[in-house]
Formats: sequence, structure tokens, C-alpha cells
Amino acid sequence: MKTSLKSGRLEQLVAFLGQLGLDPTAPGGPGVDAKSLAPVEEALSHSSAGLAINHEQLEFLGDAVLRLAASMYLEQHHKSLSVGRRSALRAQLVSDRWLADLGEHCGIESVLHLGAMAHGDQAGQATVRAECTEALIGAIYSAWGGSQGGLEPVLQWLAPHWQRSAAELEADPDRHNWKSGLQEWSQGQGLGLPSYRCEERSQGHADPQRFWCEVTISGQPAHQGWGQSRRAAEQDAARSALEACRRSTLGA
Repeated sequence: MKTSLKSGRLEQLVAFLGQLGLDPTAPGGPGVDAKSLAPVEEALSHSSAGLAINHEQLEFLGDAVLRLAASMYLEQHHKSLSVGRRSALRAQLVSDRWLADLGEHCGIESVLHLGAMAHGDQAGQATVRAECTEALIGAIYSAWGGSQGGLEPVLQWLAPHWQRSAAELEADPDRHNWKSGLQEWSQGQGLGLPSYRCEERSQGHADPQRFWCEVTISGQPAHQGWGQSRRAAEQDAARSALEACRRSTLGA
């Protein structure tokens, strides 16, 4: 891939990689010339910018690398968990929500090439962060040698973040997946599956109360929730219901 990077941009990319704990000049690193860091620049060029290169191909690669790296991390640090629990934990550690949070924590938006509409789309910023963070994973894997050593820097970057997230999720297994937790609780109580009824209450794309949802357990309306999407509203309703169920159980 041909690319041209001004020295200021090269310095910015090197500094950003340093914030991730990665040194491209260290043994095994790609170096700091334009060709070596071309994959990183590609990953940070969102398609909305209309440039000759964009993040999409590396996002595709990053998806596979992320899942492999997460599997290796869990095998090393959470081997005692059952395959089912490891699979559920991995789903959380590779989710779009997790990627968006990671991108925000790492300040990825400060080094992105974005189009004007993407800059102004507040509701879509999490999606952009998730996409480009996943592309950056693919870029680091590629720049550091691909199958010949590319997983090591990916794990070096992601492992501390996974450690923190895994601890939070182990303390509260239903965190970010309230529907699953409520389903397990209701079935365990012999109440069958919860059912959800959603309505669109607003046309505003960024409206946090665009969708309303009511969850019903055993035919009885339980709790309501709101969200920018149907899925978010369902999760909010399930969270409210599950927290109430937990309080009721503890008080019994």
C-alpha cells in the first residue's frame, strides 16, 4: 500500500501507540517510517472521511484477531471457567460496546480522520469508535508481522483492559446483558420466558427515550425501560426488572 505521511502525523501516530503501551522502534516492532505505520493510518481513516484508504478492510481482519486474542487470554487467565462461561465472557470482551469503551479510554477520536457528518453525529460516535478500534487491532497485528508475531502486541495492549473488564463481569455476570440474566432468573423460578413489548415514542435518532419497552413475566407486567434503540430499551427494562427481583429475593 502506498501512503504519504507528514512527519507531524508520524510523530502523532508514534505517540498514540506509546499511549497504548506499544513501541514500534522496539525489537520486533515495525519501525516508524510511513510504510511501516501505513496500516495504523489506514485503521484510523474512517470511511466517512472519503479518503483513498479507509478502516473497513482492517476492521474485518481485526474482528478475527480480536476473537482469537480474547480466546487466548481466557485460556491463560480463566482456564478454570467452563467452556460455556468462557464463551459468555468472551462475548462481552469482544462486543461493540466494549470496543467503543476501549476506544474512548484510549482517546482514539483524537487521532481519527472523520468526515463532517461523522463529526456531528453524536449518537453514532460510539459506533465509529468501535469500528476504528477493531480496525486498529487488525492494523497492529498486521504491522507487527501478522502470523509471525502480530498477536503479541495485540495481547500486550488489550490484556490489562480485559483484566479490568473480566473482574467487573465476574462480580456481576449480568452486567451489560440484563436480558440474559432476567431470562435465567425467571426460568429458575419456573415462570417461563420474559416477553417484551416495544413502541417507538420519538423520531429523534439521538433521543435516549426514542423507544419504550415493557417486560412481562408470567403474564404480569413487570417493569419498563427506555432507549435509543429497541435493544437498548429491552435491556433497560430487563435491568429494572432483574434488580427488583434481586432485591425481593434478598428481602425474602
